[in-house]
Amino acid sequence: MGKQKSELPQGTLDMLVLKALSLGQMHGYGVGQRIGQLAEDMLKVEEGTLYPALYRIEQRGWIKSEWGVSENNRRARYYKLTRSGRKQLSVEEAKWSHLSMAVGKVLRTA
Repeated sequence: MGKQKSELPQGTLDMLVLKALSLGQMHGYGVGQRIGQLAEDMLKVEEGTLYPALYRIEQRGWIKSEWGVSENNRRARYYKLTRSGRKQLSVEEAKWSHLSMAVGKVLRTA
């Protein structure tokens, strides 16, 4: 059976972006690629979804950005997690764990 790409449930993109950036600074395209790699290509974050999320997360103070030069000598905005972003990632992971446990219980009901 081939790998099927899944739609992201609402509210999870911020957590996934924060998680990707917890592994190190990277440019926006790299964030989307990292999420795909971590999900073993079962998730794909479209640029039209990713860049507004990066902007929104930066406005919340969870990440910060600066201009730099990419591997292929192009100008790119690089993002990194802030201290506030690390705290928020912990909050989001705890909420996700609780939610997935609750959904699992419902699904196991006879």
